Amino acid sequence: MGKDPDDSRESFDRRLRQAMDRQRPDRATQPKAAGGDMSDLGVVLRAGTEMVSALVVGVALGWGLDRWLGTRPAFLILFTFLGGAAGVLNVWRLVRPDDTPGDKPGP
Repeated sequence: MGKDPDDSRESFDRRLRQAMDRQRPDRATQPKAAGGDMSDLGVVLRAGTEMVSALVVGVALGWGLDRWLGTRPAFLILFTFLGGAAGVLNVWRLVRPDDTPGDKPGP
């Protein structure tokens, strides 16, 4: 009565695979391991913070030096570019792949 007309092993394997797929949590909705990887929103917020903070520090240093030395905004321009470059470098370090060849010391 409740038996599948095809009682072969392939039918059982197919139905078992389907049941296991239904029970397996979806990787897109599964939260990442705590402490392991950051969530996408966390990465975006940290990258933005890194960029803005490096730029603010560069502008503040340049403005302070120009004001202290009484010069035209030469240091402001210089340190704005240096702060921007530092921010980009920090974001690159944040998002680069972990398995880059230069990360590990050689034997």
